[in-house]
Amino acid sequence: MGTGNSSSPDYRFVWLRDAALTLEALIAHGFLEEVHHWRRWLLRAVAGEPSEVQIMYGIAGERDLPERELDCLPGYLGAAPVRVGNGAVEQYQGDVLGEVLVALEAARLAGLTESAFSWSLQRALIERVLDGIDRPDNGIWEIRGPLRWFTHSRVMMWAALDRGVRAVREHGLEGDADRWERGRDRLRAEIDERAVHPDGYFRQHYDTDEVDASLLTLAQVGFCAADDPRMLRTVERMEQTLMRDGLLMRYRTSSGVDGLAGGEHPFLACSFWLVEQYATSGREEEARELMDRLVGFVNDVGLLSEEYDVDEGRQAGNMPQAFSHLTLVRAADAVIGHSGRAAQRL
Repeated sequence: MGTGNSSSPDYRFVWLRDAALTLEALIAHGFLEEVHHWRRWLLRAVAGEPSEVQIMYGIAGERDLPERELDCLPGYLGAAPVRVGNGAVEQYQGDVLGEVLVALEAARLAGLTESAFSWSLQRALIERVLDGIDRPDNGIWEIRGPLRWFTHSRVMMWAALDRGVRAVREHGLEGDADRWERGRDRLRAEIDERAVHPDGYFRQHYDTDEVDASLLTLAQVGFCAADDPRMLRTVERMEQTLMRDGLLMRYRTSSGVDGLAGGEHPFLACSFWLVEQYATSGREEEARELMDRLVGFVNDVGLLSEEYDVDEGRQAGNMPQAFSHLTLVRAADAVIGHSGRAAQRL
């Protein structure tokens, strides 16, 4: 996922977050063999050193992905500088391992059996989450500004520990469930105290009045219900501050949170998240209306990009974008009454 400015880094890599979200869409529709293959890829990529796990790798599991600029290329429609590699590989994004562990639990519930190696890796990843429990991070949007206590990241760390506890308590796998539970419960208490604005909505990070589209995933992972009053108030706040021509922005760039100049177009994935939220909180008609509009943005071969330029009436950003398509699948499932992430419950 990029910054959405005039140019962005290279995206020809495997983001663990995006891969995990894609796996969940596959799992929900019965494609377990692909999940098995990706789990094996992950084992090879981490290569026995989970304490050094990265947020992204090369297609073949490469770790060294330095970012550099190619001054000799003008960029599409002048979107310079053109970059190869991606500096985000050095970032700490606290949500990533939560996404991986949530997806692997979904696979477990769908019938994919654990091997000794696959569960030992997950245990190591849970320990990695605990190691970072006192660290602020760069967040889901790869913010290149100051590290912050992003609510979405803290919730995904909660989800990682929650899935570890459930694996032991409900599936009989081996692990220190008591210690993981203490970490999980500590995070919930912290989030309930620090991430909820006095006006009753979840905020982007602990030191702001702003909201962020990633907060729509809190209900998806079971931190709260879609109709929790805090979620309903968060959606209301988003509709007041993040909507542009009926589409949802990631966050207000004018807040300065990302330390970058300029604005961006609405991210399609965010609007698909909103479809899912509408569909699961009693606003079915609005969910269908927004879904119909978003599906109408596909190009002549049925693909979607990262963003939509509402002024020019065209797709923009990285093309095609897996994140847009997998959130489309989730939104479509929600509209027809399927409950999205099959592994989640309160």
